[in-house]
Amino acid sequence: MTAYVKCARLLEKMSSDGGSVIIVEDDSNIADLASAYLSKAGYSVRQAGDGARALDLCRTQNPCLVILDIGLPGDLDGFEVCRTLRATSDVPIIILTARSDEIDRIVGLEIGADDYIVKPFSPRELVARVKAILRRSTRMADSSSRIIHINDITIDMDARSVAVSGSEVHLTSREFDLLVFIAMRRGVALSRRQLLNGAWSNSWIGDERTVDVHVRQLRKKLGDGLNIHTVWGVGYRLD
Repeated sequence: MTAYVKCARLLEKMSSDGGSVIIVEDDSNIADLASAYLSKAGYSVRQAGDGARALDLCRTQNPCLVILDIGLPGDLDGFEVCRTLRATSDVPIIILTARSDEIDRIVGLEIGADDYIVKPFSPRELVARVKAILRRSTRMADSSSRIIHINDITIDMDARSVAVSGSEVHLTSREFDLLVFIAMRRGVALSRRQLLNGAWSNSWIGDERTVDVHVRQLRKKLGDGLNIHTVWGVGYRLD
């Protein structure tokens, strides 16, 4: 069982400890503000001001979620930290960045981030995003054990794992939730909004084209066995 699923289950039981969140941000004012709001919401918060410290904390603390700034000092920027974490962990990552350009948001999602917030941001929205991601993880983890087969792809709902021809393939939490949602509705053409609402809840705030990025990543990771077709003017359909 992964660290973030354990954390989410504790949240579901209304534990007084909301779990461990690591904030990776070199601006102490922003980090302190986010920490104050998350601590008030019941989370145990640790801070890192650079990429090397962030990776050290993630290895030792096993956080249930990481909030990651892109523009970090030193040799490791936020993108590189995200790539490094994704090589060994499925911990949810929220990118916190001043870069509002679409390309930066797309790159962040493509390398494994689960969500992004553009500075300046509302600390209340940040807390809401954290809670929403962990609630989704809880719902998926507590569902009855099910296995879905799609050609050479096996989706284990209980373990939140995916394998192609028996070899496990790493997916981010958002990619996994999207895959499960569309896999349980094979043959149905789904709009981007339906996919966003169904996979990530109707509290999602952002561009519907985010779905395109995640579908592209699923196709890349899972290969030809994943027959997700683009339905022009509508969205996507899994056959």
